[in-house]
Amino acid sequence: MNSRLAGIGAWLHARAENLLAAMLAVMFTVFILQIVFRYLLNLPIGWTHEISVIMWLWMVLFGTAFVVRDSEEIRFDILYAAVSDRVRRGLVVITAIALIFFFSISLPAVIDYIAFMKVEKTAYLDIRFDWLYSIYAIFAVATIVRQFWLGCQAIWGKGPEAFDPTRAGSGV
Repeated sequence: MNSRLAGIGAWLHARAENLLAAMLAVMFTVFILQIVFRYLLNLPIGWTHEISVIMWLWMVLFGTAFVVRDSEEIRFDILYAAVSDRVRRGLVVITAIALIFFFSISLPAVIDYIAFMKVEKTAYLDIRFDWLYSIYAIFAVATIVRQFWLGCQAIWGKGPEAFDPTRAGSGV
């Protein structure tokens, strides 16, 4: 059963990466289109700027919620490398509790604000702001679920990997 769930999770993660890549392609395409219209044709168009900003907003929040792995998150690697596995797990639990708390208490206000924004629309494409900003509520819920999972894993003995500066993906 666990291998089947892992397979489903890997498939969903790959689809989230595909969607993120599609958003990047859309953003890049309208950005180039904006440059062509503004500087080559001397005919500025505003909807391309709106699409670029919308794609950037959705890429950052959707990507952070569903694509970025825990090992790729920003953390104090020097501190993590200096402490034992048990202390590292404790730091994960403390961080998870804090993030769950703050995102949970802010969630009702966030949802109220998003619902309130249905009265406003974007200037060129007339996209309602509640649809536009709904990604933040999705991001907040995904963060709560992810931190709950990471906190439970840390409590039951599986903490983050120790920092390895020699690994290619370490950012060093």
